[in-house]
Amino acid sequence: MIAYPEINPVALDLGPLKVHWYGLTYLIGFVGAYFLMNYRAKKTGEFTQEQVSDLVFWGALGVILGGRFGYVLFYNFSHFLSDPLSLFAIWEGGMSFHGGMLGVMISLTLYGRKINKTFFELMDFVVPVVPIGLGAGRIGNFIGGELWGRVTDVPWAMVFPRADEFPRHPSQLYQFALEGVALFLIVWFFSSKPRPRMVVSGIFLASYGVFRFIVEFARQPDSHIGFLYGDWLTMGQVLSTPMILIGIAFMVIGYKRYSVPEK
Repeated sequence: MIAYPEINPVALDLGPLKVHWYGLTYLIGFVGAYFLMNYRAKKTGEFTQEQVSDLVFWGALGVILGGRFGYVLFYNFSHFLSDPLSLFAIWEGGMSFHGGMLGVMISLTLYGRKINKTFFELMDFVVPVVPIGLGAGRIGNFIGGELWGRVTDVPWAMVFPRADEFPRHPSQLYQFALEGVALFLIVWFFSSKPRPRMVVSGIFLASYGVFRFIVEFARQPDSHIGFLYGDWLTMGQVLSTPMILIGIAFMVIGYKRYSVPEK
């Protein structure tokens, strides 16, 4: 067993202003996305620097609002029914990737109308940088000692003080490795060559869905939801399954319907 490194969740304490590590991980995700999208924009010529700045703003808006709304609706709906205003209590924490993804899709669709870009022109451009934020967010989960894994006897198990006294999978680090590092490498290098429209979005959705489905076998489901079937099926797996299927469909349709763009 490895000792859990208890890190103060507050990175900077400036009296009335407290900067939390979790907030910094979001900042890392947005700043990283900005620089990488500018690099892609210069390479492809598809977007201007001003449009990249707007994409980051609209994307951040979609992530924060969609992530919060998704968490409440997907994972804490009973509480929402008893207290509808909890939907807007972002300061209470609780974010959902699947909700954040839907939020980004909606916000970028609205922005795309403004600059005459199609949905997939925007998504194929944006998704290669998304794993930066995902990976940073999982490190934030680990520092905060939340979203821990299931009880296990593996040598690298940790006891999370906010959970109980049992050794558990550090599933946040598994997700960092898969949804952050591995997903970034797959989608970034795949998109570095010209691909038919929809295909880059497809490989992102399918790859994330597979990685999330796998890691859910080590992650402890939310206590107020538990397992949806038997002792293995979780809400995360239910939400990830359509992502895998839709991602595969996007790739099939993309290769059949669109040609590879010329450099």
